[in-house]
Amino acid sequence: MVVVYRSSGAPRVIGLVLEIPGRRQVFVSIGRVTSIAQGQIITTGLINVRRFQPRADERRIMAEIIGRRVDLTDGDGSATIEDVGIEPNRIGEWAISQLFLRRPRTSASPFSKGPTTFASWSQVQERKKPGEAHSAEQLAQSFAELRPADLANTLLDLPTGRMIEVVAELNDERLADALEEMPEERQVQILEAIGDERAADVLDEMDPDDAADVLAELGDERSEELLQLMEPDEADDVRLILRYGPDTAGGLMTTEPIILPADATIAEALALIRRHELHPALAASVFVTLPPYETPTGRYLGAVHFQRMLRYPPHERIGAILDDSVEPVQATAPAAEVARRLASYDLVSMPVVDKAHRLLGAVTVDDMLDFLLPDDWRSHDEDDPIPLMTGSIPTVAR
Repeated sequence: MVVVYRSSGAPRVIGLVLEIPGRRQVFVSIGRVTSIAQGQIITTGLINVRRFQPRADERRIMAEIIGRRVDLTDGDGSATIEDVGIEPNRIGEWAISQLFLRRPRTSASPFSKGPTTFASWSQVQERKKPGEAHSAEQLAQSFAELRPADLANTLLDLPTGRMIEVVAELNDERLADALEEMPEERQVQILEAIGDERAADVLDEMDPDDAADVLAELGDERSEELLQLMEPDEADDVRLILRYGPDTAGGLMTTEPIILPADATIAEALALIRRHELHPALAASVFVTLPPYETPTGRYLGAVHFQRMLRYPPHERIGAILDDSVEPVQATAPAAEVARRLASYDLVSMPVVDKAHRLLGAVTVDDMLDFLLPDDWRSHDEDDPIPLMTGSIPTVAR
């Protein structure tokens, strides 16, 4: 198990390190794990087989936490961590919940062991060896609780050399979240600085539409080099978006909305919506199609909105409460058309289809705002008004 340290609270579990033939250790995100049982772990999706390299804010429980000496915060001496308990919270995030500790021996006999006790993470303090953490590592750990937008702003405030040092200590998922909140020229700067293999890993973690935006800035030859290094499924999604202009529905969409068959139950749909890593705008509705259910799907049938699902019993089929009154937009539709539809129907996401009426993805209201706002909107002071782009997008009338 791999955990990340936080400025407050117990370390959060982010995934597992697995060993594949050839004694190569690879990483699997905890978000892909659907079942943990004795002797087996069941996951969804493909496994990235690149060798696992821990970052500064990451610790392996077996290799780096178990066996460490800690001091009890109540002043009752020291102990050694012999085992760690983890459990999920109500939104599905896993964290260290309990420590099994062994105190020092009280007898001189070589066969005796010290007494044991249980403690929470807040009841102990780790001992650190002098020089164990470098300043860049300490900075990366101190940023652990920042929201992605705040982390991005904090990194951008650092001198360029210092920023690259800290970026090197962030794990791929955390860096991807921060990059999505940065101007594209700074995204390019960071990706070029961290090397091709890691850049591909970070692009895998980014939303496909954000990854497509930054790759479009690199030029065709350079972007294709990175696409070849990415996971095939992730690269295919990005290539699909890159086929369309940046000011079209296809260029603005994400290829990862919630997609279900018509015979799925409301209970199944709500279980998918509850996933903590899902963007709130995508969790507002479920799209229903014919098979296959990965984009591009079979024929698009309609959508079921979150509020409507709450009005029906869990065993009800979502096909019975389908909303087919809102027409999806074509992938080639201009951004102005998408904005008009979102405003007209009070939606937070709009389905995008191809000429064969297959679902390709969805444009969310936050991506639409990102497009409408000027490129430098992130650098505006909070008290300064931010003008909307009016040159390419006409005023939206209801």
